Amino acid sequence: MNGGNNLSQLEKTRTTVDIYGQQYSIVGTESTSHVRLVASLVDAKMREISAKNPYLDSNKLAVLTAVNTVNDYLKLKEQYEKHEQQVNKEKD
Repeated sequence: MNGGNNLSQLEKTRTTVDIYGQQYSIVGTESTSHVRLVASLVDAKMREISAKNPYLDSNKLAVLTAVNTVNDYLKLKEQYEKHEQQVNKEKD
């Protein structure tokens, strides 16, 4: 059990978003505002990369966006873990 936080128990919503000129229907348990925020960040990142690489097709652009985003995520995760270790050291 996962503490009663079963995905099937959560209400799912459908949100239509526009990312890089394409409409997507996203179904999930996050709020509509959260889904729209995520979509707008993905759209902005795709436009940023496209401006620097105007000849990329949309598939390569999407992959580069994913690679950049995961890279940013891993850097933040590493910073968080280092910070968490420092906090735990100070507690001891």
